[in-house]
Amino acid sequence: MKKNDRFDGYGVNLFLDDDGDWLAHFIELPNISAFAETPEDALKELETAWAGVKKSYRKHGEKVPVAPSRKKYSGQFNVRINRALHRALAVEAAREGVSLNAIVAKKLELSAERR
Repeated sequence: MKKNDRFDGYGVNLFLDDDGDWLAHFIELPNISAFAETPEDALKELETAWAGVKKSYRKHGEKVPVAPSRKKYSGQFNVRINRALHRALAVEAAREGVSLNAIVAKKLELSAERR
């Protein structure tokens, strides 16, 4: 995976496909892709494709999508879970003497670190 400013913060996956061509695509927008005989040319083609996609968005009066790595986040979101999981998490939090929010945040952080 490479990140490059010419791709506005989107992660790029670059690999050699079964036919011997280099394929480059955005990780977060996999439908935007390009291929070529060399990795450098595949990236150049992806840059051209991305410029075309942005032009199309603007032409149609739509906002160009912002890469997740470039967005600002509040640190808050809501998630719905089943009642049994809610209860189990609440019990675990109480036993540890922390809030439900703290236990869920801790578990999410640990899960994200493993990736």
